[in-house]
Amino acid sequence: MSDFILKASVRNDLGKGASRRLRRANQQVPAVVYGGEKGAQSISVEKTAFYKAIEDETFFSSVIKLMIDGKEEQVVVRDLQRHPFKPLLTHADFLRVDATHEITMNVPLHVTGEEKCVGIKDQGGELHVLSNDIAISCLPKDLPDFIEVDIAAVELGTTLHLSDLTLPAGVTSVDLSHGEEHDNAVLSISKVKERAEEEDEAGESEGEAGSSAE
Repeated sequence: MSDFILKASVRNDLGKGASRRLRRANQQVPAVVYGGEKGAQSISVEKTAFYKAIEDETFFSSVIKLMIDGKEEQVVVRDLQRHPFKPLLTHADFLRVDATHEITMNVPLHVTGEEKCVGIKDQGGELHVLSNDIAISCLPKDLPDFIEVDIAAVELGTTLHLSDLTLPAGVTSVDLSHGEEHDNAVLSISKVKERAEEEDEAGESEGEAGSSAE
């Protein structure tokens, strides 16, 4: 797991007006931390470190050390609210985690071996990513930053599913836990020509539909 530390303070001045004043000061981000045996707590998070952290993809699949007035809370990000057109965070939700209880998170898939992939390099195919992340369940200590998918040996015409992924010890797929019918595809190696033809056919169908509507 990546080691992210955010500093925060308890927020006693509550309400929409208070949150707007906090954002105008441009030093902290309004947030709430909840879950576990404690009640929900309104906090404000130091902006500079927070903005830097969210630039890292692994931040969203990591257990974060949240220091609230010097007291440590282990949390994960549950939701970030952003300004509709400005690059600003307007609010954040953090969920407390317990070392003895499993958590469910979405973690990114990292595809490796593309430059050596048999289906691409030798057989003229191309990579088609069907899912950028997957839902997993595990104890906080086992939470991976990402799941690696090595496609070096994958041949043309192959589709990889959740069951084909190698998950770290202690980590399970949430979808697969619901049964084989949830063994979703995550990527495929298909012919470039076939893909182009499919896209052309789709475009023609849309054009015909538009003409009919007129």
